[in-house]
Amino acid sequence: MQTLPEIILVNKPVEITSFDVIRQLRNQTGIRKFGHAGTLDPLASGLMIIGVESGTKSLSQFLKLDKEYEAEIILGESRTTSDQEGELLTECDVTSVDVVEIEAILKSLVGELELPVSAYSAIKKDGVPMYKRARKAEKNGEVVEDVPVRKMKVYEADLLDIKLCMQRKNKLILHVHFKVGSGTYVRSLAEEIGRKIGVPACLLSLKRTKIGEFELKDAKELNEFGKS
Repeated sequence: MQTLPEIILVNKPVEITSFDVIRQLRNQTGIRKFGHAGTLDPLASGLMIIGVESGTKSLSQFLKLDKEYEAEIILGESRTTSDQEGELLTECDVTSVDVVEIEAILKSLVGELELPVSAYSAIKKDGVPMYKRARKAEKNGEVVEDVPVRKMKVYEADLLDIKLCMQRKNKLILHVHFKVGSGTYVRSLAEEIGRKIGVPACLLSLKRTKIGEFELKDAKELNEFGKS
């Protein structure tokens, strides 16, 4: 059995769940008791704070910390899940969108916002996770309309890059750095950017780079644990 400190930092890869990270750590180290201080969606990557054995008792202190992300947002496309897991809903040409307007809209996000969360989020409504309600509705050919609205806080929203993606029918892809308060959903911010511009928008990729003072650069890759 490998010996680990009570708190470890892990760089979660894409296409696995947060619980998959826990399961893989158990298999690789022989340690049974792990916990995490906040999930990441399967298509998201980046920093996770993991408690090991008695360290799981201290995880609650990390839950309310501010977080930083690098996001790629597609303008001109909306999907059922607000990210790339879902079915395409609408699309349009966005080649006339002005970069100056985008930067102004990002600045307008800074502050406190009340935004709808994704129908496919893990937030519970009437005791049932939203994503379970959404999947049930999807099977019945329905759409979940009554999504919860949450208070969110944005400290920084900076445009890092913008590019035209010809492979996706001339969609614009924004590369944005966000610093946000706990409970803020970047999928919701992506859709709000689209609403303010007047075009559909959704998340292409998401990487969490910082939680409080913990940084992704100090995290280990998941496959590094368990190596002697």
